[in-house]
Amino acid sequence: MKNFIQSGENISLAAPADVLSGAGVLVGSLFGVATADALSGETVTIVRRGVFELPKLSAQAWTVGAKVYWNNTAKECTTVASGNTLVGFAVQAAADPSDTGVVLLDGGAATT
Repeated sequence: MKNFIQSGENISLAAPADVLSGAGVLVGSLFGVATADALSGETVTIVRRGVFELPKLSAQAWTVGAKVYWNNTAKECTTVASGNTLVGFAVQAAADPSDTGVVLLDGGAATT
């Protein structure tokens, strides 16, 4: 196939802000996890598909299968849809309180 460019699971783009390896990155409607540190404007590769342990709103309990949203201001996951971007689904229950949750990113375009 002459028009194939790449699989799209890993995408390289300009970092919207300074990011650390393993941090969530939202650029427009693309969400992924940074593979390395990058300064704002530098190229960063994000992984868009897989299961990741990500920071979450501590005062929230998650159930398996719950929709998980990215709060780009707080740089953490939440189950609150309003004002946040849908990025995946909880694949493990998470207690209230807990600082992290396990999230399945399916590689789809993030939505609000």
